[in-house]
This record gives sequence, C-alpha cells and structure tokens, in this order.
Amino acid sequence: MLRTSQLARGRRRRRWTAAGAVVAGALCAVASTAGPVLADPARRDREPLPLERLFDNTAIGDAALPGQADFDGEGNALPAQDLAAAGWTPGRTLLIDRSPLRRPPAAEGRPDNVRAAGQAVRLGGRGGALTFLVAGTTAGGPGGDITGVGTVRYRDGSRSAYRLTAPDWRRGPLTTKAVGLPHVMTPAGPRAETTRLYAVTVPLLRGREIDSVVLPESPDEDRTLHVFSLAVQGPTNGWTGSWAASPSGYAAVGPWTDRTLRLVVHGSAGGPRTRIRLENTFAPRPVRIGHATIALRGHGAAAAGKPRELTFGGRAGADIPAGAQQFSDPLGFRVPEDADLLVSLHLPGTVRALPVHSYTNQVSYMTADGAGDRTGDGGAGAFGVPLDSWPLLTGVDVSDGAGSVVALGDSITDGERSTPGANGRWPDLLGRRLRAQHALPRLGVLNEGISGNRVVTDRYPGDNTSTVLSGVSAGHRFERDVLAQTSARTVIVFEGVNDIRAGTTAQQVIPVLRAMAARAHERGLRFAAATIAPCGGFHDCTPQADAERVAINRDIRAGGGGTYDAVLDLDAAIRDPRHPERMLPALDGGDHLHPNDAGMRAFADSIDLRTLI
Repeated sequence: MLRTSQLARGRRRRRWTAAGAVVAGALCAVASTAGPVLADPARRDREPLPLERLFDNTAIGDAALPGQADFDGEGNALPAQDLAAAGWTPGRTLLIDRSPLRRPPAAEGRPDNVRAAGQAVRLGGRGGALTFLVAGTTAGGPGGDITGVGTVRYRDGSRSAYRLTAPDWRRGPLTTKAVGLPHVMTPAGPRAETTRLYAVTVPLLRGREIDSVVLPESPDEDRTLHVFSLAVQGPTNGWTGSWAASPSGYAAVGPWTDRTLRLVVHGSAGGPRTRIRLENTFAPRPVRIGHATIALRGHGAAAAGKPRELTFGGRAGADIPAGAQQFSDPLGFRVPEDADLLVSLHLPGTVRALPVHSYTNQVSYMTADGAGDRTGDGGAGAFGVPLDSWPLLTGVDVSDGAGSVVALGDSITDGERSTPGANGRWPDLLGRRLRAQHALPRLGVLNEGISGNRVVTDRYPGDNTSTVLSGVSAGHRFERDVLAQTSARTVIVFEGVNDIRAGTTAQQVIPVLRAMAARAHERGLRFAAATIAPCGGFHDCTPQADAERVAINRDIRAGGGGTYDAVLDLDAAIRDPRHPERMLPALDGGDHLHPNDAGMRAFADSIDLRTLI
C-alpha cells in the first residue's frame, strides 16, 4: 500500500507542463515501481537493505531529454552533463571531509536517491561521524532547510539519535555545498540556475560498530529530504596533522599552462612516514595533478636532498573532482619536527582558477608556462616565479604522532605583521612550546587562520571566482577545517574582531561560538575559547565595536555558560593596562590590529599547555 504522501507526490508529478508530461509520466512510472521496499511502512523494521536498493526517486537526467527525471515532484532535475563536468561520474567515490561518498552508479533516468521516510539502511564500520550526501526539495518551488531525526543502530544493541538537515537544492547556502551545478533541468529544458548537493556530517558513538542507519522521516508530503549516499568518516589510523591551511576562496590565476608549483610549508609534529592532502574546495570543475613530490627545504626553492615522489592510489597523478579532496599514499619519508618542507605539484594542463589559501606570510615558487614537470628537480633554477598563496594543498600528515591542536582564527592567527618567512605566527610558537616539553603529549599544531575571516558572516560567497578571499564563516567551515582534520584533539577558536568591526553584535557572535563548542564535544574534541584582542586605534575599531568585544570576552571568561573546556585570555596577554581598548605599543605590529613578533610570542607564552589536553 502506498503512503498518502507518496500518492500526493504522484499527483504533483502530473502538474508538469505539456512539453514534458508524456515522456516524464512514463519514466516516473518506472521510478515509482523501483521502490516498493520503502513504500510499505510495515517493512521498515525488517532487515536493513543497501541504500541503492531503497532508491525511489530520480534526480539526475540527460539534459537532452527533459522529463527524464523528476527530483522535486514538479518535473525539475539535476543535469547529468553538469555532474559529469564536475567529475561526479556515476559510481565514482568522492572523498569529502574524509568521508568516501559514492555517487550512485545508476544510469541517467533511473532512480538515484531515496526520499527519507524511516527506511533502515545497511551500513557497517565504526568512527566518530557519519556523512550524508543530501538535498531538500519543496513542492511548488524552492524552500528552506529540511530537518529530520534518524537513528543509528549499533551491533552491541545500543542506538543513538541524530538530526539531519538538508538545505534546499536550489536556494540553500552556496558556502556549505559539496558541489554546485550551473543549470536546473526543467520540463522545457535546461535553464541557467545554480543547483546544489550537500555533504552533511552527524556524530556517532565513538568506538561502536554500526549495524544500520534508520533515515529520518520527511516532515510532510510537500517537503522531502533526499539521500544519495552515506558513509562513515574515515579513521585517521595513526596519522597526526603536522601542517594545514584552510581554503579561503576560489581565485582566478594566470592562466597557467603546464607549470609546476613548489609550495613552502612549515610542519610542527614529525614522524617516519608522511602524506599530503589536496582539496578542490569551491571549484566547479576537476583539477588534474600530473605529478607530486615532497622534500626537506634547503634554501629558497632548493631541496635539501632529492625530492621524493608521491603517489595517489598507486598512480603518479590524480584527478580531483569539484569539491572533493585527495590524500596521497603513505610515503616512507621522515619529516623532522619543526621543519620546512617543499611540496611540488605539476599542473599539466591550462589552469584558470584554483582554490587557494590567500595569505601565507611565506614566499613559495613556481615555474614559467610550458616548463613541464619539474617536481623532481632538487635545484631552484626552474622556479623563478614567486607565489604568495597556497593553491590546492591543505594538509601534511605524519605517522606515529600524538594528535593535533587546531587553531581556528583570522589574520592574527594567519601571521599578518609577524616577520615574513620566519614562522613566527603564534600557532608556530605554541607548537615549539609543546615540542620543547615532555610532561604532556607533543601535539602537532594546525593553523586554520584565514585573513579577514569572521565567526558569523561569510566573506567568500562560496561559488565561482572572487577577489574576496577571506573564507566562509567559522561556523560554516568548522566541519572541514576543524572536525575533519587529521587526529584533531583540541580546537582553539580565536576569532571575532572582524565581526565586531563590521557591526556584528555580541548577541550574534556568542551563540555561534557556543554552537561550535557543542559540535566539538559531540565529536570528542576539547574546545578552548580565546578572548578577542584589543584593536583600539585601527580605523574602524570604534568605541561601539570595543563594547561588543568586551561583552563577548565577558562571556568567554565565564566559560560560555559552561560550554567551554578552557579559556585562553589572549586579550589580557597583550592589552595596555592603562588603555585596555588598545594593545601595548611594544607588541603592536604598527596598525593597532595585528601584533608584531613580540605580540605573537606573548600570545603563545600565555597559554597553559595543560588546558589543551
């Protein structure tokens, strides 16, 4: 027996325009008969089935065949050609936030997702989180987020509830999308309009083996939560993050043709094996890596020894789909503690835009056009072009470490006004303090600062190239830049000065900080909140802005209503006692907003290392 909501959806399908009704009606009949397993509520408690056996909706269709698919009950769909152009080909597994999400292998015009209605999905594995590839649809046109509560069943008989929110496929935020597509398929044909799919992660009970996942119920017959894929977030398997950088936006470059990039990065933790992480965040198209190497840095762009070849699934190169990430294979290459590294990437084609970390406080290098693959060069001769960003590279991991501290911040954390190339950012100095002692675990420190970043507001719009490269908000990047980082144990959040300077109030900032703390706790991380440093004297750091800063700091010092595990009073570390709205002149980098090298050291030295464990 069909549920009432499914009959209603069938009636909505018949409202299509005449242009697509005949073809679409026939194909929808095929789709509706493909999903009898989930249509009968009495079958929900039976043995769970693989997700693809539960598919009852067709969201993806050929752009040349309007009406082949009906995602939203109104005859609209995702164009298969757009997904293929993004590298999301049928059956391909895409790694997003360490979760191996598989695009359904179904051919265009066949069921490729399930409308969540309490079905039980067979799934194994264990980990700290579960990621869904989802989107929401609303009858009658674009709607808002769709949220439902589901259940994870474990092999030991225990259960945990989760709340899954699917943003709308046509109006949801671009800043959190997994992939954006340039068209919507309508019954009359393709139309230029950005459509989206989302990767949404929810916590699991750590250490327990999953038996099955019960999907949420869609809230009503007109609003549907669609699930395309789900996967357990991959374990870190003994890896520790040694270096990291956040994608701050998608930037136009060159164009560059057949160039090799030589990126200079400074690690924290050391270990006998290493791997790198590349991310094609925010991109609309795949990027091709022809070859990659890693080496210890000698001087400038020269290596101290022969660069070592990195591979990807046993191959020299990799194609990274839009929005996805790629880890290299483990390499027996010892990375010393506190070492400069050279990561070289050959881009064999012509590249016009790339995801970047825009401010590095460090000069990297690249070749001129047409130089080809120079990743194996030990010398600096071919690398005559300076580069002031870190494209594509977001992480370097080492084996046998103790885990990592993640520093989430803005330009102060990014190191602006500290000496360029000296690795004197406060997270660098904190890492050296951790490695200089033996009473506590010698954690790596990952710098996830983005110049210009805010807690509440997105700066980078989340789609296409932009000259604004200040990242999406701390709240929107928290999953990627904190929770999905390799062996993250503690997060320090030191942000908010850009918010209050832009007119954001304490009442807006405080709930986001507390929500991030709750998310960290769900995933087993400690949350250390840092007070906002003074900025009096900077052109837009007004008395009203300072009043908001003081209010936020008051809440932080009070522990955020009991939500913070530790409070780091970085404000007190550098403020002028006679003028508490300003930093001490001896610690001022010159603009009254960014500390100098001495100010960076004051931050790092003020942190009680025991609060990080």
